[in-house]
Amino acid sequence: MTQHLPAIVVLLTVLLQFGTMWATGHARGKFGIKAPAITGHPGFERAWRVQMNTLESTMMFLPALWLAVQYGYPLWGGVAGLVWVFGRAWYAVSYLQDAAKRGPGFMVSMVGWAATVVLGVMGLVRALMPG
Repeated sequence: MTQHLPAIVVLLTVLLQFGTMWATGHARGKFGIKAPAITGHPGFERAWRVQMNTLESTMMFLPALWLAVQYGYPLWGGVAGLVWVFGRAWYAVSYLQDAAKRGPGFMVSMVGWAATVVLGVMGLVRALMPG
């Protein structure tokens, strides 16, 4: 199971991205925001920001996860990845309801991301050490 945990995290990340994309499309229809507009109703704007913020965060998370896993920490990288996914999902749900409530989910996801970065750096430094 340990060797599959990072792949499960990647799959959950893809599903999270799909969910934010769906929420934005749904909000576009619900609030009558015609493409290509990205402003209008606050409910749509929150959905749009959730999607874009999650995409931005994913672009930093996936390489960090890869480094952690590639350089010797598949279990802990996977666990940190689950923390990130949980935090981003919490962030998304909270932000969609009320932008002021997005902070705790954001912080949890940042802890998961930071852990993958630290694991990746530790593993890479260890790999580069002679001997």
